[in-house]
Amino acid sequence: QVQLVESGGGLVQAGGSLRLSCAASGRTFSSYAMGWFRQAPGKEREFVAAINWSGGLTHYADFVKGRFTISRVSGKDSAALQMNSLKSEDSAVYYCAARRAMGLGFKSFEYDYWGQGTQVTVSS
Repeated sequence: QVQLVESGGGLVQAGGSLRLSCAASGRTFSSYAMGWFRQAPGKEREFVAAINWSGGLTHYADFVKGRFTISRVSGKDSAALQMNSLKSEDSAVYYCAARRAMGLGFKSFEYDYWGQGTQVTVSS
């Protein structure tokens, strides 16, 4: 059974940092691109960041550029999202996703596997 499991969410003050991790199991994701999305209450799920299969190419939503960093870890079978300078508007459930392709994906429908999400709350 293919699974993606996020961890690392929590409550942090504005200006603080969190590191989200995404652990994959059930198959190898080393040749798959991965991404992070988020969804705040009453809003649609939105793209945050993406990384290609090798980790050599990344892309970020404008609202996180310079603050968030996506990376691949554990032999490229997992992913992480380092979030710095957090703002109250970053509060959301963050989802890890993987797609059966090597290149970057920017839309939800481009991803084939999803985690259950982890809550990030930033207090102002």
